[in-house]
Amino acid sequence: MAHSYDTYLDKNAANFTPLTPLSFLDKAAYVYPNRTAVVHGSERYTWKEQYVRCRKLASALKNIGIGEGDTVAAMLPNIPALVDLHFAPAMIGAVLNALNTRLDAEAIAFMLDHGEAKVLFCDSEYSATVEKALTLIKKPPPVIDVIDPMFNGSAKRLGEKDYTAFLHGGDADFKFAYPSDEWNAIALNYTSGTTGNPKGVVYHHRGAYMNAIGNVLTWDMQRHPIYLWTLPMFHCNGWCFPWTIAAQAGTNICLRKVDAKAIFDLMRSEKVSHYCGAPIVHSTLINAPAEMKAAINHRISAMVAGAAPPAAMIEGMEQLGFSLVHTYGLTEIYGPASVCAPQSEWCDLSLEQRAEKNSRQGVAYLLQEDMVVMDPQTMTPAPWDGETMGEIMFRGNITMKGYLKNPKATHLAFKGGWFHTGDLAVTYPDGYSKIKDRSKDIIISGGENISSLEVEDVLYRHPAIISAAVVAKPDEKWGETPCAFVELRQGATATLEEIFAFCRERLAGFKCPKTIVFGPVPKTSTGKVQKFQLRERARNIE
Repeated sequence: MAHSYDTYLDKNAANFTPLTPLSFLDKAAYVYPNRTAVVHGSERYTWKEQYVRCRKLASALKNIGIGEGDTVAAMLPNIPALVDLHFAPAMIGAVLNALNTRLDAEAIAFMLDHGEAKVLFCDSEYSATVEKALTLIKKPPPVIDVIDPMFNGSAKRLGEKDYTAFLHGGDADFKFAYPSDEWNAIALNYTSGTTGNPKGVVYHHRGAYMNAIGNVLTWDMQRHPIYLWTLPMFHCNGWCFPWTIAAQAGTNICLRKVDAKAIFDLMRSEKVSHYCGAPIVHSTLINAPAEMKAAINHRISAMVAGAAPPAAMIEGMEQLGFSLVHTYGLTEIYGPASVCAPQSEWCDLSLEQRAEKNSRQGVAYLLQEDMVVMDPQTMTPAPWDGETMGEIMFRGNITMKGYLKNPKATHLAFKGGWFHTGDLAVTYPDGYSKIKDRSKDIIISGGENISSLEVEDVLYRHPAIISAAVVAKPDEKWGETPCAFVELRQGATATLEEIFAFCRERLAGFKCPKTIVFGPVPKTSTGKVQKFQLRERARNIE
């Protein structure tokens, strides 16, 4: 018996199209052909020109045998070629693997081999690393050299063609098709694990589309944003912003590396409206000399994402005059997939109180189905009491397909029908969540759980401290005690006694660091503190 709502017509091309961010490029070129799409030094491309570049690149890739399901690797900084590559491979069903340019040859070799890259685009700056990596794998892919005029150094050519020649060999009128299935892979990104080999995270067209639009809605982003690329495009595909900027027909302002002066200069000259970054990027701008920050009189919106950006950084951004949105995510959920959505009543709070509210990880993106703090063993939600810890879990469209060639890790990550983040958090009575620690970073002292992030947040408030990390140090009496590694600002001074006293004024006694070590805080290539190194050091402190 037919249902009363049966239209006697299956879904077809007239009423169903697989979601893909390729449609954003189509529309930007059709509706706003003469608006600027990409700026890099003296290079400027309109959306019509950008559309042609991507079609020529897709055609050129097809001409060398790249097809559906093939991996196209890129070892590139934030330059126009990497914007092109966020669309061109997808036009022929291929998959982009944007490599972390800060990694060593061994890590790059692993990713090229594991991802079975069929071609590699390499910027001149990284030719030495890539050349060594290619000697470490059995089937090295052919290399297309990318020679960026904004790069001042010299480097060895590795391929037979450079990017410009390769691009011009493609067809400007190349006809491409959207994927037949929105579940098809569009990108491969590797986690920045601190131990063992990284895992390959597979994104699909649907998720890329959904998170790109989620960024627009979350940021209340108006049409034609001027977006500055301080965030690496290799990091979760730039949190999906290459596709977001196309959806809004905005302008990509490229930047090879994070430099405070260059950033402020571009903000002034290009009237930058938006940029993203990890806490360290925003802190760099906050701590820049006053003369660099002068004469920026227009509104700038910033997005920060990190496990738990310190409240002091959030206060600093507000004092700088930038509008800050705090998001949270992981590689496995396409970058940011939750947001600390601001409430109007927060405006009446003090600056410190607002910073505390805004430091939370908040609630799920509108287009992410759900985000819950749950007991990972019983899979029951933690009460909204701001105290009971559980693990943050996600489910919905903005979640990876799984880990490449790693079914065991994939099934473990999706145990119980949720994606397990490994981040421990609490949920407050208003439904907003806040990370308290990674599960492996909780310090258990005398039977009490101590959040290393809570202690770090206090340390960051000390005016002399620019970076801090807290780990567990073995203790015969208490089992473990907090050990703090702190890095002082250039030219600043502070004694151990001053920092101990500062913590005692702001933390319960058992939470205060029992050991403090001065010196640089080691970080991974993506800016994450290498706590496994610090834990080892702490174990050897007498």
